[in-house]
Amino acid sequence: MKRRDFNKVLAGLGIASGVPAFAAAADSPSVSNDWLGTGTLTDVDGLKVGHFTSKERPTGCSVVICEKGAVAGVDVRGSAPGTRETDLLNPLNMVQQVQAIVLSGGSAYGLDTASGVMKYLEEHKLGFKIGDGVVPIVPAAILFDLTVGNSKIRPNAESGYQACLAASNKPVPQGNVGAGAGATVGKMFGPNFSMKSGLGTASVKLGNTGIVVGAMVAVNAVGDVINPKTAKIIAGARNEGGKGFRDTAGQMLKGYSLVPHAGANSTIGVVATNATLDKTQATKIAQMAHDGYARAINPVHTIFDGDTIFALATGTVATKVDHSVIGAIAAEVMAQAIVRAAINAEGLPNLPAYRDLNR
Repeated sequence: MKRRDFNKVLAGLGIASGVPAFAAAADSPSVSNDWLGTGTLTDVDGLKVGHFTSKERPTGCSVVICEKGAVAGVDVRGSAPGTRETDLLNPLNMVQQVQAIVLSGGSAYGLDTASGVMKYLEEHKLGFKIGDGVVPIVPAAILFDLTVGNSKIRPNAESGYQACLAASNKPVPQGNVGAGAGATVGKMFGPNFSMKSGLGTASVKLGNTGIVVGAMVAVNAVGDVINPKTAKIIAGARNEGGKGFRDTAGQMLKGYSLVPHAGANSTIGVVATNATLDKTQATKIAQMAHDGYARAINPVHTIFDGDTIFALATGTVATKVDHSVIGAIAAEVMAQAIVRAAINAEGLPNLPAYRDLNR
């Protein structure tokens, strides 16, 4: 892709190339629907997405199924991660494809959801071939939502199985669903000032190349969510009045005391493309996609977060494109998905959401 064509793609997304280090607070943080678009992760050929959302408390899991397999990479930036099978994605290691990726609430307990996904995939004979059977390859990442409702209720293997049954290639539901059901943001000053977030997704087509890049993310950050288009906070730590924002990063500069809980956060996501890539290239795209976190969450990648991004390449188109281009677009689409996670969330008691501040 020529540079001028790439610039047109970025301009069409309407997302700035970066945001100021400390975004300004806004009392009415509205977001343009034109900027958000309508695409979702399932616009990438070869992927299905399904959610399980608990009816007993706000928690759940989300699964991305690659029935024909997908090359995968991963990059973990937060210092409190909870993951499974990520070592397999190292380009030095043998396995070349995965059959699914799982994002789950429930903290470390939520890793059990991947077992249910494995059961479903084995029943459908999808996995790494071993003799007459298969071993499904299912990397997973979790976020901490145990303080939202009864901590004894968390996603399990059956939850993962049910998410698989719900999987389809239709547009992905967003907000208080799946792994985003119990997600919250703005926790640097304690839970009394935080807000509800959720799960968001977005996608973009790269001109007439046939290449699609998508993202899906459950936003459970210790920091604030920023609209990169305006550099305004749209969800995060609220002020004493509850209708505006403290500006977490700005307050840190002033030396305010902070009370986050270690490991009680994590933003976990997936970026995907229908381009043909190898594991090294997919890993680089996962790394670059973290720039989307940095544009839309501040602060991010802290010692209190377990921020993780998986990258998938389904290889359904043969168009040649530099994977750096795909990585740059993945970062832009990830930032868009983060904003959509915030604006699609629905508030809970003592946890207002974006829409509650913008009625």
